[in-house]
Amino acid sequence: MSINRTRGLLYWLARILGDVNAVQRGRVGRRIGRRAAGRVTGRGLGRLFRRF
Repeated sequence: MSINRTRGLLYWLARILGDVNAVQRGRVGRRIGRRAAGRVTGRGLGRLFRRF
């Protein structure tokens, strides 16, 4: 198993555990909002740096 594949698996597992934790604490909406904001920010930064 390569390092990249292991890292991907660990990130995936961390995301799942974060979702479970949000459900337990009753903060699902907040987590969904933050994940959506992170995606928008990441895409915007990606487009910004692609131009240069």
